[in-house]
Amino acid sequence: MRHRSAAPSRVRLSRTLLVVVAFTATALALPASAAAHALIGRQDLPVPAWLFAWAASVVLIVSFVGLSVLWRSPRFEPEAWRPVGGLVSRLVTSRPTQVVAGAVGALLLGVTVWTGLAGTAEPGENFSVTFVYVTVWLGVVVASVLFGDVFRAVNPWGAIARAMAAIFRLVAGQSRPAPLYCPERFGRWPAAIGIFAFVWLELAYAVGFLSISLSPHTVAVAALVYSAYTFLAMTLFGIDRWLDRGEAFSVYFAMFARLSVFAVHEGRLGRRRVLSGTASWAELPGSIALVLITIGATTFDGAQEGLLASPLADTRIWLTDLGLSEVTGARVSSSLYMLLTLLVVAGIYWAGVAGMRQVDRSFRLGQLGSLFIHSFIPIALAYLVAHYFSFFVFLEQAQFTFLLSDPLGNGSDYFGTAGGSIDYGLFSANAIWYLQVGSLIVGHITALAIGHDRALKLYPDVATATRSQYWMLALMVSFTSLGLFLLSQANA
Repeated sequence: MRHRSAAPSRVRLSRTLLVVVAFTATALALPASAAAHALIGRQDLPVPAWLFAWAASVVLIVSFVGLSVLWRSPRFEPEAWRPVGGLVSRLVTSRPTQVVAGAVGALLLGVTVWTGLAGTAEPGENFSVTFVYVTVWLGVVVASVLFGDVFRAVNPWGAIARAMAAIFRLVAGQSRPAPLYCPERFGRWPAAIGIFAFVWLELAYAVGFLSISLSPHTVAVAALVYSAYTFLAMTLFGIDRWLDRGEAFSVYFAMFARLSVFAVHEGRLGRRRVLSGTASWAELPGSIALVLITIGATTFDGAQEGLLASPLADTRIWLTDLGLSEVTGARVSSSLYMLLTLLVVAGIYWAGVAGMRQVDRSFRLGQLGSLFIHSFIPIALAYLVAHYFSFFVFLEQAQFTFLLSDPLGNGSDYFGTAGGSIDYGLFSANAIWYLQVGSLIVGHITALAIGHDRALKLYPDVATATRSQYWMLALMVSFTSLGLFLLSQANA
């Protein structure tokens, strides 16, 4: 039987590789233009972009073959968590540490609102915008991957809510139970919607090509509105329940923390097998949406000043002809194309899952999608690193020099660093390009390994598991080619 099935398997693999090659060739034939947030020009790449993409595709294919030959049993399930030394664990998880970390988070939230409302309207000179969209949005992702779920400790809404609950217990002499139960079907959907709203505010509400940036005042008001919403939800559904499922940033950063070797279980810090934390992450509804929104938002940000620049402008003109103002037309146009980009990313994923289902139809399509979406967390991370690395490195210099010393942008110099500047020569363009390409390749190889590991658990033998991952390989090459295409575009 095995000898008779080998030839059809090779035929299916060949067809899959043809699909991969066709997608790559199509992606590389697209015209190059501009990329948002890159800050580093791509006019003089060290190696032609098409050569990078073909090389990356070959690396993925070779990695896939290596996995199918050498990786023959699941290694990421269970996560094999074990506690670290008692002193370190007690120091990290102690009550005083939690109180201090929570107080720091609450203070930073207050500073963000204060600077946004009282400071200069110039985003580049106000603490709030860079802190929220660079230091927190990007920096906490890096910290989460390296050290575990650090945001849970500094979450300002959780810290304030727990402090208020403690005060209530002192006054009333007892805890007040949550009046409502958060249904299981909600899962992570509130968090996914919250993350979508957050990226929409930056990528669609702010209209870069009309020189309408996200203002500090808007950031401060959004922080206040979100805080009120979060406190209400925690009051209704319970603090821990909402932080685990509904609070957008807690859920988002906890997703990336599953890539870390560090995790806290039952109040103790421990280590687990690398990447094993992802295996059980996607059990809740809304998990697929959260991963795809993360990938899709980064994709849209990279395409809106390049591949989508002309469609965005044409749609804006059409909308203004219908009677909308230029700003409103631009925001509606950006919102529509952002949704379209998310649908395209979701379509690529579900097409791969549908192809995978051909191997074993006992799995429902939605079930199979949930079983493999955790393998795309490394891709979400790779897209963030590849697209925002230079943006993060350079803007963080501003955050910890003149923005920290002069948070209101009014000429203050609290820490003596207000005269600081950004060193754009810290990394060469070639070094950044190699790092970004490397992050894409490593991220997708990691995703292949996680997907292969899950397939080994689900399917009865190695051959069937490998055959199910032909479509996963096509997915990985597709996302790698898309990411490299966005990176290869030259800044205007």
